[in-house]
Amino acid sequence: MSSFETIENNPNLNDLKTITIMKRVLESNDQNAIANRRAFDAKGILAINLMSAPGSGKTTLLEATAKRADFKFAVIEGDMETARDADRLAKLGVQARQITTGTVCHLEADMVRDAMDKMDLDGLDAVFIENVGNLVCPASYDLGSHISVALISTPEGDDKALKYPVMFRAVDLTLITKSELAPLFNFSVDRVKSEVKRIKPEMETIVLSAKTGEGLDSWLNFIKSRLR
Repeated sequence: MSSFETIENNPNLNDLKTITIMKRVLESNDQNAIANRRAFDAKGILAINLMSAPGSGKTTLLEATAKRADFKFAVIEGDMETARDADRLAKLGVQARQITTGTVCHLEADMVRDAMDKMDLDGLDAVFIENVGNLVCPASYDLGSHISVALISTPEGDDKALKYPVMFRAVDLTLITKSELAPLFNFSVDRVKSEVKRIKPEMETIVLSAKTGEGLDSWLNFIKSRLR
C-alpha cells in the first residue's frame, strides 16, 4: 500500500491536495517504469532491484556476485552522496553507473532511465539496481525491474519484516545477510522466515554470508533461474 492510499483510506485525513500530488507522482513514475521494463526486455536483460537499510551489505553482495557469477551484469548505483559503491564495483571490472540523489531518499524510474541511457547494455544478462539505503520509501516506487529483493543484515535485528511490511510485500526474495554474525546479535533466522511468510506466504528467504560464502550458490541459482 502506498503512502497516498493510506491517507485516502483514513477518514480523519482529508488533505486532498496531498493525495492528488502523490497520485500524480506515482502514476508518472509507473509509466516511466513500464518504459524501463520494455527497454530491458528488448535487450533480454533481467533487472533486479535491491532494497535494504543502509549498511546491510548490498554492495558487498554484488562484489561477491561479481567474483562467482557466470553471467554478465552491470549495476546502477543509488546513493544520496558519493560514488563510493560504484567505484568498488568498477575495480572488479563491473560496469557501474552512479546516481546521486541528493536529498531524495529513493530512486525513481526516470533516474534509472537516465542511467540506462549512459550505459552499454548490449550483451548483458542482468542489471542490478542498488537502491538508496532505506526500508520505507523505495518500496513505493516501481523502477522497471523484473525482480525486487530485500536484504536484512543480522546486526540490524530480526524484527524488521513486521516493522516494515510494505517493503516485504513489495519484494520477491528476502536475503538475510552477514549470517556469520547472527550469534553475536541473538538474531533468529527462524523468526525472520516466519514473519516474512506471514506477510507474503510464497516468499523465499536465503541466508547468506559474503564473507564465508554461505548461501551464495543459492543466491546465484535464484538469479540464473530467472535469466531471459
